[in-house]
Amino acid sequence: MSDSLSNEDLHPTRPDQRTWRWKDFTALWIGMVVCVPTYTMASSMLDQGFSWGHAVFLVLLANCIVLVPMLLIGRVGVQYGIPFPVLARASFGVVGASLPAVMRGLVACGWFSINCYFGALALHSFLVLVGLPLAGPAPGESISTSQFVCFLAFWALHLVFIWRGLESVRVLEVVAAPLMIAASVLLVVYLLFKGGFAIFDLPTKGVEGGPPTWAALTGLVGFWATLALNIPDFTRFARTQKDQVLGQALGLPLPMALFSMVGVIGFSASSLLYGKAQLFPDGLLAQMGSFAAGVGLLVILLANLTTNVAANLVSPSYDFSNLAPSKISFRMGGLLSALLGLLFMPWKLLATSGDYLFTWLGGYGTLLGAIAGILLVDFMVVRRGHLAVDELYRRGGRYEYVKGWNPHALIAFALGVLPCLPGYLTVSGVLAQGAVGPLWLTIFSSGWFFSLTVAGIYYGMAMGREVLRPVPSAAH
Repeated sequence: MSDSLSNEDLHPTRPDQRTWRWKDFTALWIGMVVCVPTYTMASSMLDQGFSWGHAVFLVLLANCIVLVPMLLIGRVGVQYGIPFPVLARASFGVVGASLPAVMRGLVACGWFSINCYFGALALHSFLVLVGLPLAGPAPGESISTSQFVCFLAFWALHLVFIWRGLESVRVLEVVAAPLMIAASVLLVVYLLFKGGFAIFDLPTKGVEGGPPTWAALTGLVGFWATLALNIPDFTRFARTQKDQVLGQALGLPLPMALFSMVGVIGFSASSLLYGKAQLFPDGLLAQMGSFAAGVGLLVILLANLTTNVAANLVSPSYDFSNLAPSKISFRMGGLLSALLGLLFMPWKLLATSGDYLFTWLGGYGTLLGAIAGILLVDFMVVRRGHLAVDELYRRGGRYEYVKGWNPHALIAFALGVLPCLPGYLTVSGVLAQGAVGPLWLTIFSSGWFFSLTVAGIYYGMAMGREVLRPVPSAAH
């Protein structure tokens, strides 16, 4: 193995490291699902004119869709014990894999920052609830000084788990998952007791042209498109394929739909009971102003911690380690990810529900969809499920291509992403409305599906002529 391509953290997992059972994967997903972004995703859809039934159905459908590539890509982790950046070397080249790894890593840094912000809001509201005279943002501001201090404090807490490694993440998820389920159930029972089932009868918000169903579905798929790529980072520790398949199938689609109901109920109840619909749960709990609200705010802190560590620090730790394996370990990659997260300004990104649902989720979903299409076609079609693992860790071998880069993967990525760019620039406000034709907006509204399909088809056609001698599947 080349020192420039490997370190202890990137090596295939040993049999003694494969300790994750199906219940661990289910707990992992529940721990990641029960978080403020999931809650806010559902409440944002109501704010965009969806009915509660329409919103919950789309959440369930989107997560059933994204579960498919997640299970397929997850097979690689179990079969070969390799993380996502090493898998990407088979299609992008041993050097070119840095491109998808860095893109995935930067998206994770953005999500890490968003979850730190949500945790900061919960911490700030809790401190106000217990009597500290902390102020919210002044008119025209997105965040106050005391909220920013809470942001830094919650950010620092994550470093403990990165330093202690992935096993500490598994233990955290197993312990936290039942607590967060119990807290969610108690909140729903309380709100239904106070507001009754009338909260489901509130009129939908009027939006010109009606709710943007297809764009919302694309954004919802993009929500976990990140984990669909780097799921081998976790499945490489699974005992069997059955453990990763059953655990993920139980832990993702239905829990996402059920917890989105918590967001729907919270958004509607805050409007009915307190006269102001709250997108964020900390706003609802602060309105409640009781001991139960204080406990709820602490649960929000726990929920965002579990999601953030597992979903947004594990992946970029491997991704950035892949850039210079001899110099950047898993720990160092995690610290680098946390530092990069400080550069994002989530309070601006989350200023409106449209920015969150369509600009952020839809935008990065387009990038990751193209990468997922290439990875899936490469492993499932071109290589028929076989990889030469030793070749993934050396220069000049099967995955060297052209100076370490696979031109076909780069072309496929460009073909999948570039047609979505005009629509993204319009939705994000860089281009004025009407600057591009409706076709470009339609392409962007289906960005994840479009980029995955186009990139995958081109890559399969271009690489289909490559003759690969059979490689025995790894036995685990």
